[in-house]
Amino acid sequence: MAEITFDYFVGIDVGTTTTKAVAFDTKGNVLSQFSSGYDMTHPHPNWSEQDPEEIYEAFQKSLSMIVLPSLADKSIVSFSSAMHGLIVMDKDGKPLTRLMIWADNRATELANQLKATDLGQELYHRTGIPIHPFSVFSKILWLKENEPEIFSRTHKFIGIKEYLWFRLFGEYTIDYSLASGSGLFNFSESAWDTLALTTLGISAEQLPRLVSTTHIQKNDTNPNLPLVNYVIGAGDGPLANLGSGAMNPGQMAFTMGTSGAVRMCVAQPYTDAKMRTFNFFLFENQYIIGGATNNGGIVLQWLEEQILGSKNSIAKLIEEAQKLEIGSENLLFLPYILGERAPVWNAKAKGVFFGLSITHTQAHLVRAVMEGLILNVYSIGKILMEQQQIHEICASGGFAKSDFWLQLVADIFQKKVVICETVEGSAWGAALLAMKALNMKEAANTVAKGKEFLPNLAVAEKYSQLHQKFERLYEKLKDEF
Repeated sequence: MAEITFDYFVGIDVGTTTTKAVAFDTKGNVLSQFSSGYDMTHPHPNWSEQDPEEIYEAFQKSLSMIVLPSLADKSIVSFSSAMHGLIVMDKDGKPLTRLMIWADNRATELANQLKATDLGQELYHRTGIPIHPFSVFSKILWLKENEPEIFSRTHKFIGIKEYLWFRLFGEYTIDYSLASGSGLFNFSESAWDTLALTTLGISAEQLPRLVSTTHIQKNDTNPNLPLVNYVIGAGDGPLANLGSGAMNPGQMAFTMGTSGAVRMCVAQPYTDAKMRTFNFFLFENQYIIGGATNNGGIVLQWLEEQILGSKNSIAKLIEEAQKLEIGSENLLFLPYILGERAPVWNAKAKGVFFGLSITHTQAHLVRAVMEGLILNVYSIGKILMEQQQIHEICASGGFAKSDFWLQLVADIFQKKVVICETVEGSAWGAALLAMKALNMKEAANTVAKGKEFLPNLAVAEKYSQLHQKFERLYEKLKDEF
């Protein structure tokens, strides 16, 4: 493989609501891109599902629009994927369930019961994943308790990337990165965790085969997808670190798309005594620790579509919100409309507007939501900064296209924020991983940095007080959710 020359490094980013294919050159310049979306459904309270076939069709369409037949010999494709999803497959390769995504909270009661036990603590320290309904472990536990007939018929428990790989190659394979986010993977042994499997009553044979994140396979049999080499890749969170350049001590990655997360790279996994952080594998001796929020850009989308119904565009409202004073004139927002993972790990948490008055406008609501989202992520970042001093935040994701968002991050965290030249952090991370799989020197290059946002020291105290009020409000309300 190493002697083959590629000009097009295609990162295929299978996200929560969109699959995006982005073609890069070796310097990270975007040559072309295409995306295709799909819906999230909520058939019952606390359920969040998607149709895996719709995602496959979006994947097929996006990739075929980028890797044209004339470019096939010059292209290599690498995967980035949303994490923590579960699809149950029968022995004939047919899904028995829809895709239960990271936001699915149906396992809340079971997870809460287990989390409070010594077994729950031991599972966390063995796998590095908190006991919470977002994890694949908790989703399988729910199926075992509530859908025994489906559970008994299960041939394989997989996620969305493994489903796409199965459609490509007819085999069930998972990379160490996706596996590490499942709550089923033992870090010290780099294998499926025997205690987790015993607790669930499943076997390792019911899970995909584990491979390196740089595993390469050639598609030479499936004519519905480009006949090129595919690198299995990794989870979108770890790849956002790689793609945004946040791989060194003192750097923190901040990603916000549908959901959001802050993460940093460490040489060894680290578990938190209060079970507040996660651990993901990327490469040997390079692990990503951090915390993810369920509530990112999807909250602003909800505000626009379901609440405001405004004649003004959300871009116009954000422009108006930017003119308002810090704190939106005493309007504070807890953003937990999808429950929450980090930092509170409370699937029952709810969204709250606190302090509404007759003088508040739509722009006030928009600013309160944007501030609430960043204040919440700052609560996660504080935990990470207990372990490592941070001097720079590397931003990626859809929010990195907005100067107002990025200045909010700089001001609330009181850290310098930089964006990489491409804001498609996870897709570029996947492309870099493909270069690493080919042993190319470009894979080690420092990611080119773009615009910088410096913290405004004059607003530090105001945001500090606002954040303290934010955390006090949650503590006062958490037992009422």
